[in-house]
Amino acid sequence: MNFMSLMTQGGAVSVIVAVVLLAMSIASWVVILWKAWLLKRAVGDVARSTAAFWQSRSVDEAREKVKAFDREALVLPLIAAGSIQADNMSARRGGTLATSGDISQQLTRVLRDALHGVLLKLQYGQVLLATVGSTAPFVGLLGTVWGIYHALIAIASSGQITIDKVSGPVGEALIMTAAGLAVAIPAVLAYNVFGRYINRLEADLEGFARDLREMLAPTLVAARTALPPDEPALTSGGSLMRSPAQDGAR
Repeated sequence: MNFMSLMTQGGAVSVIVAVVLLAMSIASWVVILWKAWLLKRAVGDVARSTAAFWQSRSVDEAREKVKAFDREALVLPLIAAGSIQADNMSARRGGTLATSGDISQQLTRVLRDALHGVLLKLQYGQVLLATVGSTAPFVGLLGTVWGIYHALIAIASSGQITIDKVSGPVGEALIMTAAGLAVAIPAVLAYNVFGRYINRLEADLEGFARDLREMLAPTLVAARTALPPDEPALTSGGSLMRSPAQDGAR
């Protein structure tokens, strides 16, 4: 009795369970292979990129150096966020809540947003692995229960217990149990291993973002202090807003 005959004698439920487990296995292995390749590159790239940044003479020079190492774009978004904030302040692009308040707070906000985007890229696929690892055994258990049910039906209809009546359904049940575990175990192991590397990268990137903030904040504060006062704001009609004292002086 081959595998296909075991599946077909279990009916539509067994076939559906087998297809779901196969889809779970393919999806989890695609994510496992992709994330293993991604994290292997990312661990080395982040270390080389941060080292190249701190060995540079300026932020512009550092950005060019980091481009050669940061193949997964994990460090560059943080550098770009700090540079964009400096450019916006120098060009006096403001008038919004995002550009109001202390310079350090503004810089912290843009670096935090950039860091969240990078971490979201690293976390991609972890939910799928966790879902497959936690649900695949229960999907296999459904096939197991269904196989045992068919075995009991065969025994009840024949009126006597014979090996040919129960071997097929019981074999189907055991295969479903093994299939559920075979799908779940690699997903759980990969989730735990990848989570360790992601936590390490997250700590490194958070430390770099904090150091970058401490380096850029004093420069931005000094540059903002050197800027001339803001121009008076315009009303919707295009006239300059005046204070009541100025209107009375006229």
